[in-house]
Amino acid sequence: MAKAHETTEIETKKKPNRVLPIILGIILVIGIIFGVKEYIYYGKHVDTDDAQIDGDISPVVARVGGYVDSIYFQENTHVTKGQVLVKIDDRDYKVRLEQARAAETGASANINVGQSQIYENAANSSSAKAQMESAAARLDKTNKDYQRYANLIKDGSITQQQFDQAKADLEVAQATYRASQDQFKAAQEQVGAVKSQLNVTHTGVTQKQVDVDYAKLQLSYTIIKAPASGITSKKNVQVGQLIQAGQTLFSIVNDSSIYITANFKETQLDQIHNGQKVNIDVDAYPELKLTGSVYNFAPATGAKFSLLPPDNATGNYVKVVQRVPVKIKISGSKEDMDKLRPGMSVSVSVIIKN
Repeated sequence: MAKAHETTEIETKKKPNRVLPIILGIILVIGIIFGVKEYIYYGKHVDTDDAQIDGDISPVVARVGGYVDSIYFQENTHVTKGQVLVKIDDRDYKVRLEQARAAETGASANINVGQSQIYENAANSSSAKAQMESAAARLDKTNKDYQRYANLIKDGSITQQQFDQAKADLEVAQATYRASQDQFKAAQEQVGAVKSQLNVTHTGVTQKQVDVDYAKLQLSYTIIKAPASGITSKKNVQVGQLIQAGQTLFSIVNDSSIYITANFKETQLDQIHNGQKVNIDVDAYPELKLTGSVYNFAPATGAKFSLLPPDNATGNYVKVVQRVPVKIKISGSKEDMDKLRPGMSVSVSVIIKN
């Protein structure tokens, strides 16, 4: 019996174990299938998970200072372009506008006064011209009389007293003519001076009109409207708050401006081109499947746009594969697009071969 038991144990030890080779074979087949699938997949796709959703964010900045009178929106709500969102107390700006209008009215009145002065001086100039012409006529007559008396005095036809009177009349006529010439010239210069002053007044009126337009513009800035349609965020304004010109009050994430910035390795760019189809997986919504297309490429790597860009000329050079931002447009329904928020992480796969 002992011998028979030993024989059975020897036969059992000699029986080969076929389970392990089968398991190893199955694992090898699975590995081959997986490797082939991965090889085929990456031969047609370029993937990266270094990607996020971006969007155009418009900061709303106060153009004028003042106390906040009213707020017509809530944070994280949708607004439309041109919608009134904030109103600043405008009483000071209305007073400034009235002051500018009053100054414009006064300047316009000065124009009317200047025009009246021009008409008056023109009339004076015409009168001075008429007097000069009259003096010229008298001078001509007196000069002729003097010439006649000069001839008559030679043969004694007139007395010396008559000749002296004729000479005196001539000198008076000459002086009167010169005076009338000076008066006419002064009247003309006065007309020119008033016209020059009127031109200055016109310039002043133009400036006052500009002041009125500027006051109107400043008044319009007290009503803050949405620069674009989108969702408000980062609200930093309250009723009664004193705000300053240039202060950011809140931001608006624009509608229809959502896109993806994918940071591909520089070694992947030779296979990526504009217009290629892209499959998109959003980390926040695993069931959401989106598609898109490659739109354009950044002009430099992300490192070059950093606060402290690397300088390889400093002697501490270590070669690191750089990444280049690539903009991807998203195609999807409005319902799907409304779920997306700038900053969300996504994974993208660019189809390089069909």
